[in-house]
Amino acid sequence: MVYRLADPSAAAPLFKGWEETLIWSCLQGVMGEIYADSPENPTSAAAVIADFTFFAGVPNDELIRFKPEGSVQTYMLMVPQTEAWSERIEACRGGKRIVRYAIKKEPDVFDREKLRKMAENLPEGCRLLPIDEKIFRYARETGWCRDWVDSYPDYETYRRLGFGFVLEANGEIAAGVSAYTVYREGVEIEIDTHPDHRRKGYATICAARMILEARDRGLYPSWDAANLWSVGLAEKLGYHFDHEYTTYEICPY
Repeated sequence: MVYRLADPSAAAPLFKGWEETLIWSCLQGVMGEIYADSPENPTSAAAVIADFTFFAGVPNDELIRFKPEGSVQTYMLMVPQTEAWSERIEACRGGKRIVRYAIKKEPDVFDREKLRKMAENLPEGCRLLPIDEKIFRYARETGWCRDWVDSYPDYETYRRLGFGFVLEANGEIAAGVSAYTVYREGVEIEIDTHPDHRRKGYATICAARMILEARDRGLYPSWDAANLWSVGLAEKLGYHFDHEYTTYEICPY
């Protein structure tokens, strides 16, 4: 049997030491869900949030095959805690094995003056705007930037929990940044740039503005990288690389 934990903290010992804010969101009951093999004394657990599932404890095939009732996901990134979990994911789900890059979580690492200059370095014809309801609905319906808001059921939830900014170039949204997920102490950053506007420095501007806003709110702006380009941008902003980790792309989910 697979159980949704009414008390997500029951699975906290299984995820101990895993420095991943998406897991913290689930354990804190802020966003996402924890599923496990027991409602009170789990030995295997899965933290399911947005496009990610993190597996911890004793490898469990039923958890790997499980899809939450009502889920409309067609794509999932599965993250194994151990190589034993990797072996079972490959056996049960297949998928494409990829590498992602964890970034260190260092609250006091940021040079605010440097970031302020980056955020204000707007090219002519560009401006930064906060994500309001109109932009939220635009992102929800637009493939390249849907991840800014897709973790939220509606705008009211986003307004209450999240925040973000878009860079408008000559009247068109060209790039943006948003709180992909939220936990009590911070946010996980999501940055996307329209394919026609890449390599123009827009992501740097957006990210700098987001980091400053998060720190002003007393929140930590966590960063996780899907590729080495993202690692490079993170380091430019003041972050430091931590380690590589294995992920499985499951499509269809």
